[in-house]
Order: sequence, then C-alpha cells, then structure tokens
Amino acid sequence: MKLRHFLAATAIALCAGPVAAQNFQLSHNAAAGNPKDVASERLAELVNEKSGGRLNIDVGGAAQFGDDAETITNMRLGTIAFSANSQGSTSAVVPEMALLGLPFLFQNLDQAEAVMDGPVGDKIEAAAEAQGLVVLAWWNNGIREVSNSKGPIATPADLAGMKIRTPPDPMTIDIFTALGASPTPMAFSELYIALQQGVVDGQENPLINIYSSKLHEVQPFISMTAHKYEATPLLASKMIMDTLSPEDQQIIRDAAAEAGTLNRQMVREQTATLKAEMEKAGVTFNEVDPAPFIEATQPVYEKWRGQYPELVDEIVAAAQAAGR
Repeated sequence: MKLRHFLAATAIALCAGPVAAQNFQLSHNAAAGNPKDVASERLAELVNEKSGGRLNIDVGGAAQFGDDAETITNMRLGTIAFSANSQGSTSAVVPEMALLGLPFLFQNLDQAEAVMDGPVGDKIEAAAEAQGLVVLAWWNNGIREVSNSKGPIATPADLAGMKIRTPPDPMTIDIFTALGASPTPMAFSELYIALQQGVVDGQENPLINIYSSKLHEVQPFISMTAHKYEATPLLASKMIMDTLSPEDQQIIRDAAAEAGTLNRQMVREQTATLKAEMEKAGVTFNEVDPAPFIEATQPVYEKWRGQYPELVDEIVAAAQAAGR
C-alpha cells in the first residue's frame, strides 16, 4: 500500500513538470544608458541566473510602467514588484527619506554612501517598510546641479522668480523656495518638452540625468551648485516580497547589492567625464561660491528639524563624521 502511494505521488510530480517561473516588473524613469537603467538590467540578469530561471524581471525604463509616484502607489498595492525609484517621489510616503537631501549635507558620494550604509540608512529602511516598501539597496543618483535657458547662476539672486522644475519632493521645493526661485513640480518624463517649450526656465538634476535624457540640448547653462544629494532607493513591494521564500528573497537582495556596486561605479565614472562632453555640445558651465546658497537655505534645516529633530541631528552628525 505504501509503495502504491509512493508511485502515485511520483507520477503526479512527473506529470506536473518543473515549477513555473515567476515574472515580475521593475519600473524606473531613466533613459537607456543611465546608470539606473544599466544596473536595473543587470539586476534582472543576476536574479534570473541565481534562481536558475525561476525568477524573471521585466525592466520598464523611461517610465514605461508609469512615473515614479505612480509606481510607488502600485508597489504598495502589490501590482508592481520592484522599482529603481527616486528619493523625492519615495519621500511622499516615507518623509524620512527626504532628509538625505538636506541642502549641502554631503560634499561627495563617498560621504553620502557612508551615511546610507550605516544606522541612518537602517532607520529610513524601517520607516519605508512600515509603508509597504522594502529598500533592497541604496543606489546612487548623484549630486544635483542647476541648468537653465537664461544665463549662469552665480548667486541666489540669479534664481529670483525663475521657474525651476523640481520633482514632487518637498525637500527640493523647500530648497528652491528658500533660494528665491519659483519651484514647479513635474514628472521627469514630462521635463524635456517642458524645457523645450519654455514652460519652465530650468531644472536641477545630476549630470548623468541631464546628459542621458538630453536635457542639455535645450538648456545651454549649467551651474555647479551641488545643492543636494539624491539617492536611488531600489525598492520592492513588501506585499510581493512576503510571498517569496526566504531563499528567493536572499537571491533578490544579493543581486540588488551586486547591481548596486555597478550603479555606484558608473555614477562616478560618468560624472567625471560628462562635463567635457556637454561642453563640446555648447553648454556653458560655471562654478559657484556655495556660501551664500548655504546661508539662504538654513531655514530648510529649521523647518525639517521641527518635524524630525532627532533624525535630522543624527544625519547631520553622521555626515560630518563621514566627511572627516
């Protein structure tokens, strides 16, 4: 009797065949060739390899699966699994994440990564998980600069009344309000046409985003303000992650870390070379004295310290320690 049961179970298993592959979507808003895009494709390759083909990720770049804000909503609903999202859009539901973009907090990528990879990053990850989002890894977007169609920006006075596109990010809006500009939140996917048609005068982004999305074609002036840092949080839907086995969750986390190393390396390499490439295309760059910009944005610290006094102080202290 036991033998018959064993043979029947074996026959059923053989008829069932191999376990069906699971398919997921990963959304991001970057153009092809951007470090965010290349790392996302590498993540998909690694997950497929490490799972023996059981886990497949379809990467939808350039907002094919929706813009960053829409993707955050869909991840919390469990309809999109992954996103190489933006710090700004994520902060709409995880406001603690906005603190990584406090004005002039970080002077370089090493300093920013040291803070994100430490206890501060752990606290923000916990806040994200409470909102249904799992931070798989902290990728880089870079240090942000200002481009515009009118002329070099040397002091905050040069921004007075200028319509500057910002992401839908309260921190960036606060920074440009403090600098005297007129911040205009807008999805990144709409930005090129808005600049081309003069709907806005300028925008702010890392050089890698300006170049890969060809914004320099319609923005002849770039001012090296280095006013804030921007992370690329690689996010997973907690609802979907919770359905996976611990082994498959670890495969995804390991792949996220490995692809993140590629992302960080590419951001550094491209940032070092793109200024010269855009100068060849006719872009005028200017350096700025950060002192008046830092002074003008001090009220931003006061505002956010009022909401998150302990975390702001912790982030500032961590940044100072990492900068030594």
